[in-house]
Amino acid sequence: MALSKQEWLALEKKAHELRKLTLQTVAWAGSGHIGGGMSILDLLTVMYHKYLNIKVEDPKWEDRDRFILSKGHAAISYAPVLCDKGFNDVEMLKTFNLSGSKMGMHLDSNKVVGVDASTGSLGHGVSIAAGTALAARILGKDYLTYVATGDGELGEGSNWEGFMTLNHYKLSNCIVFIDRNHCMIDGNTEDVMKLEPLADKMVAFGFNTVTVDGNNISALCEAIDAAVARSKEPCAPSCIIMDTKKGAGIKTIEGDYLWHYGGIDDAMFEKFNNELDEDYKVRCERAEKEGE
Repeated sequence: MALSKQEWLALEKKAHELRKLTLQTVAWAGSGHIGGGMSILDLLTVMYHKYLNIKVEDPKWEDRDRFILSKGHAAISYAPVLCDKGFNDVEMLKTFNLSGSKMGMHLDSNKVVGVDASTGSLGHGVSIAAGTALAARILGKDYLTYVATGDGELGEGSNWEGFMTLNHYKLSNCIVFIDRNHCMIDGNTEDVMKLEPLADKMVAFGFNTVTVDGNNISALCEAIDAAVARSKEPCAPSCIIMDTKKGAGIKTIEGDYLWHYGGIDDAMFEKFNNELDEDYKVRCERAEKEGE
């Protein structure tokens, strides 16, 4: 079902607020994984403000949907999302990745409320997701598991073992996202460890696969709606490859692997904020033009 113009604009507003809060968190921390955090923020926004069946007042609710951020470096964006949602105090972001803080560079599920799995050691999230999805199937539960991986992370063989498991057990109640921002810490993914043809590989691993603009909220929601519709019966699992930009929303750093991780000074903070405002304006114009 297509997003209404009103819902699209509301999600764009929330994504903009979360990008601003992420940038502020980078400033408080002194540095952070800003590139990959920004590229996946549209997904985090729609997950926590449209799709996930969760209860902020009962974060361990047995029947909640599970969300596993396998690309744990994006905690610089994930932490603001969880605080903004109400799971944790926003004041905690002021100590992100500082000594003594519960908010580490990679979020610990034992310390940060709302985190379903501790990640950051890359390559583990898909296998964890396969476990939670299989548990739901065995227990007769209706909850869904969503897992977000990064393209740089797919150099880890354990991801592909997890993909085989999802296909073998026909765990359509697990939806896989790949944040295809084309960059990793050492350069372009195709230079460091070639992934293409990625979609063909996922199809070969048994996935119902679609590639979408992962920084277009409407297109992303359309793909998620289709995957959720397929999740009701055991069948091939779904994979949504999100074609995104590293640092999405901040023109100065978009597509630049050197901003996998970085620090910002006051001048950069102001400049990046202004660029986020400009990007938000363009996004709203697209929603006004294309929304129904």
